[in-house]
Parts: sequence; C-alpha cells; structure tokens
Amino acid sequence: MPRIDFAFGAPDRLRTACQVVRKQYLAGQRLVVYCTDASRLSAFDRLLWALDDISFIPHVLATDALASVTPVLLTASDPARAAAAAGPEGTPPWLLNLDDDCPPGYDGYERVLEIVSQDDADRQAARQRWRAYAAAGHEPQSHAIGGAQRGQQG
Repeated sequence: MPRIDFAFGAPDRLRTACQVVRKQYLAGQRLVVYCTDASRLSAFDRLLWALDDISFIPHVLATDALASVTPVLLTASDPARAAAAAGPEGTPPWLLNLDDDCPPGYDGYERVLEIVSQDDADRQAARQRWRAYAAAGHEPQSHAIGGAQRGQQG
C-alpha cells in the first residue's frame, strides 16, 4: 500500500511540483508525473525546462523511446503502464499526481505525492481525492508548504 502525502498551501501548484521533482531527482528518486489535462501537463513540461538557469531535470513522455533510462516520466494515460516503462525492476518510482482526480493504478507505487495550491477549486478537488484515498483504506498524510505539519484533512 503506498504512502500518500498531500502538500497544502502551494503558492503555485506547478512551480511547487517542479521544485519537488527537482529535489527528488537530485536524491536519485525516479518519478512518474500524471495528469490527464494536456495543457496542464504541457505547462508542467515547459516549467521543468525553465525552472532555473542552472538546473536540468531529465524528463520525457512515458511513451518516449528513452523512458526506461529517464528519471522523470510524464503521462496523461495509465500511470501503472508508465511505471512499467520506467525500466528495470527495483525500487518503484514515486507518483506525482497533478490531475484533479485520483490516478488509476496508484497502488503500484511506493509513494503518491499530491501538491495542492491555495486556489479554492484546487483545494476542493484535493479534498475529494483525500476522501477517495481514505475510502480505499489509505491514511493520507497532510503537510503544509513551508514545513509546518497540519492535521489530517478530510
């Protein structure tokens, strides 16, 4: 059963997600980023390229020929299939969900990361995902952006 972490209070969901991806990439963690909204996934892709002038985060679409050797995969379809494309067995990649709904097949991941902005619609969608994870038997963890731990949401 994966650990599910929600980070609440991001000033900008995609920029914060890029920072999370950079941190995990530098720590050697492989990630699959899931979002069915093509424009949001494309914006995230562009942000990864332009996060800052001196860093580079190798990433490709999960359908790319280089997926098995690239540490960050982006997908708008089944994230379980993307995990399989992530290469040889070993430590499974983590899943970063940028979608408004819970990702399908998330149980195949060691960890699911949810970044939630201060936007009301984003927070409402996150509450729905929290309830769905809890209904499936998970105990999501809540973290406030900036480090202060918040109580569980629901």
